[in-house]
Amino acid sequence: METAGAGGLKDRIRSDWDHAVLVCRKCSKRLDGGFGPDGGERLAKALRRHLSLKKGRKAAVGIVEVNCLGVCPKGAVTVVDGAQSRDWLLVRPGADLDELAGALNLPAGRRG
Repeated sequence: METAGAGGLKDRIRSDWDHAVLVCRKCSKRLDGGFGPDGGERLAKALRRHLSLKKGRKAAVGIVEVNCLGVCPKGAVTVVDGAQSRDWLLVRPGADLDELAGALNLPAGRRG
């Protein structure tokens, strides 16, 4: 339910997300791609495309690039599963996106 707060602003906005996945933007930039069919995409974009997700809050899964997570691994991107935030993943370029989707409990090839 959406309610109006002070000044007519909404207190809550609904999304269709089942999961939220956080991808470190700084790690992705440092690698300059390395993911997707040609190896030229950043991880967040490649994973969204691989899972055939819509954009924004209408998607079935939210894959969000966030500022530096503070881990800064060499040759990998830091990924956090919002549902299991205690265990972070370090994803190397060329990683199997089906395997990554499985580790994040996301169905491979999901439409949404």
